[in-house]
Amino acid sequence: MNRPFLAHCVASAHAAIQRGQHDAALAWCRKALQIAPDLPEAWYNLGLALAGLGQDAKAIEALLRAAALAPASPDAQNSVGLGLMDLGAHAEALQCLDRALALAPGFAIAHFNRGGLMARLHRSAEAAAAFREAIELGLEQADAYYHLGNALLDLGQPKAALLAYEQALARKPDYRFLPGTILNARRLMCLWKDDAAAVEAIRRRASLGEPVCAPFVFLGLIDAPDLQRQVAERAVATEHPEHGMLGPIPRRTGGARIRVGYYSADFHNHATAYLMAELFELHDRAGFEVVGFSFGPDRQDEMRRRIVSAVDRFIDVRDQSDLAVARLSRALQIDIAVDLKGHTLDARTGIFSYRAAPVQVNYLGYPGTLGAPYMDYLLADPTLIPAESQRHYAEKVVYLPDSYQVNDARRRIADRSFTRPELGLPAQGFVFCCFNNNHKITPDTFAGWMRILKRVDGAVLWLLEDNPEVVANLRQEAGRREVDPDRLVFAQRLPLAEHLARHRAADLFLDTLPYNAHTTASDALWAGVPVLTRMGASFASRVAASLLHAMGLPELITTSQADYEALAIDLAGHPQRLAGLRQALARNRRTAPLFDTPLFARHLEAAYRAMHERYLANLPPEHIHVPPGVAGSGAS
Repeated sequence: MNRPFLAHCVASAHAAIQRGQHDAALAWCRKALQIAPDLPEAWYNLGLALAGLGQDAKAIEALLRAAALAPASPDAQNSVGLGLMDLGAHAEALQCLDRALALAPGFAIAHFNRGGLMARLHRSAEAAAAFREAIELGLEQADAYYHLGNALLDLGQPKAALLAYEQALARKPDYRFLPGTILNARRLMCLWKDDAAAVEAIRRRASLGEPVCAPFVFLGLIDAPDLQRQVAERAVATEHPEHGMLGPIPRRTGGARIRVGYYSADFHNHATAYLMAELFELHDRAGFEVVGFSFGPDRQDEMRRRIVSAVDRFIDVRDQSDLAVARLSRALQIDIAVDLKGHTLDARTGIFSYRAAPVQVNYLGYPGTLGAPYMDYLLADPTLIPAESQRHYAEKVVYLPDSYQVNDARRRIADRSFTRPELGLPAQGFVFCCFNNNHKITPDTFAGWMRILKRVDGAVLWLLEDNPEVVANLRQEAGRREVDPDRLVFAQRLPLAEHLARHRAADLFLDTLPYNAHTTASDALWAGVPVLTRMGASFASRVAASLLHAMGLPELITTSQADYEALAIDLAGHPQRLAGLRQALARNRRTAPLFDTPLFARHLEAAYRAMHERYLANLPPEHIHVPPGVAGSGAS
């Protein structure tokens, strides 16, 4: 055996993989295997090279062969496990990582990798335990603390998550997105010390191109659509650049039906599913075929079952790599790929970086631009993105005529009648409410709410309790502003139908800025509670205004803090005016466009047809306006 040449082949293959030269790596691997057919390192490199070339099935086979040839090597089992995890072979990856830890219980990096796998599988408690074990065994790196923080945050433990993030920051002050992550964890608890200074530092550093904040978190910090685009574009360029590995999609001719793929991790009891379910049921099957690509947990709950029944084909792709999902989409000849996640938790932006379909659309899950050159369109409406704001969005804007937000007019409101006392509310007095997630409550928004309470005797503010810390912190903040802390009432989470029913105890929903109520606003309107909003400049800060326009209640849209507070106080003091708004809301609930899901489906399908027609005509994406009545559509 020529051992020096064999070592040279293995080293050359490894170096080629590091450079992204997978064809060259493949050649070196084959030379090594000709000399030593049972060399684990050669099979491992072969697996990585095949993965880099998009040959996932062969790559998994090679990696498993490497593991089988080195059953007593914890290093080999760990490395193979990591490679299998990247390919979506989660069960096989777990077996390898567990074997590594059985062989070497003190193997810190294997615990860390197992934590990453558990996080990917939504087994957050096991993920946190694995990251903690890695740290206790000496893996004192920012990565370990950062991912521990993420797992704890997913478990609803923001206080513990914040401590982990601060440990990560101490070890690596320039860790990617960490300043924004820390500020978001603090805001989840409404812990606002030095909040303004932290926001300003993030704004300044982001404007200089530093990766200090994830795009989704940034939306809730700074109402600046130009800077939001810059942050998104930098994140995409670093994490999900455009890949040409699969080559261009061969140009297609029009078929009998347009095949639309919807891609999401949220096909279960989740806000996105609550909004989308009826649309899937109402799509015109004579003109459209609907395929659901699910890469989230299979919880077999009510919404999961409903969506599986509603689409023409439902495919669970949790255990497939981004490249494999893009290749599958091409094989199924998806005409329009709709990303329902964007830059939110559990997103799979990489699928679209390989060009899964000739037309790719950003919709619903992420209220802003993805900043990705491979996303062709963004579904919006004239309220969300005025013409003068189009330059802040990397995609071409498709304008739906009413509101961009789809709704399910079959959403059930429980028959249960809650009394105010059982909800912790006073029997008498005005009830302001806001059921937005706590991180949307900014110090400025809260200060405005306290000024409103000071002007409305006997009124209370009813909020959602996401964690115990938020109750103490907000009551303390109320006291600082000379408002009785007991005038804040906190609601626990309930199943959706009961949550909608308890809205009847509220008088007026107060919105947040810069990140508005989205699903929570349509929930309130559906349940009969008027929503008062202040409209900002960015997509996320204009959603409630979009919904109110489509509900026929534009008088509840304000554009300044002074007007917002004045209108809240006026409505609380004039019961007849508020009663008129509630009557209009009840009347419009069955007639206004916001909850006319069949009308929305026709508008959306007109948009899809316009996109598809431009593709068939070999025209580039362009802004599209769908007119009311869906008689046709046109680009402008």
